[in-house]
Amino acid sequence: MNTTRPAAPVPQGQGGERLPLPPADQMTGDQRVVMQDLVNGPRKGVYGPFIPLIRQPKLLERVAQLGEVLRFGGGLPADVRELVISVVACHVGNQFEWVMHVPLAQAAGVPAAALEAIRLRQPPQGLSAAQQAAFDFTVALLQQNGVSDAAYQRTAAAFGEEGVVELGTLIGYFAMVSWVMNVARTPSRPTADVTPL
Repeated sequence: MNTTRPAAPVPQGQGGERLPLPPADQMTGDQRVVMQDLVNGPRKGVYGPFIPLIRQPKLLERVAQLGEVLRFGGGLPADVRELVISVVACHVGNQFEWVMHVPLAQAAGVPAAALEAIRLRQPPQGLSAAQQAAFDFTVALLQQNGVSDAAYQRTAAAFGEEGVVELGTLIGYFAMVSWVMNVARTPSRPTADVTPL
């Protein structure tokens, strides 16, 4: 088996949900606790990757904590964060994150035309210098598993060393939760406002 040659992508969103939310009367005590923590926290509900992750309550708890830091307590500007999440969602073909974060990206100041270009897998136009630096860094990391010195330097100049670390972690986090949902076939939220991938 050749492990260096990528296989054809597995189509997402086809077939039934593999790991739906278990019925409340079949949940363990630990599952009920982490579910309530999600409801009481900034997310205000159990959705997306936390539906399949509820099968591993300790893992869900740690994943949720990291996500809270990145989404609600990080230092990257909101437009950059939401742009990067949208790029990752498109790259891994995850409808849930795409549908959820494209409106947040637009509200934070990412041009709608740039997001549509990303959806079509075309180079986006009209990004700010910081957005472009983050976009280039994200695409390079996703496609090449690393970044060039030039991309690193542009990103460090825009966001500092702390921002580079946060950006790499953000990319990895959203790839991870998207892959969990892709395996689980977690459905996206229905919306009339976002063109799906």
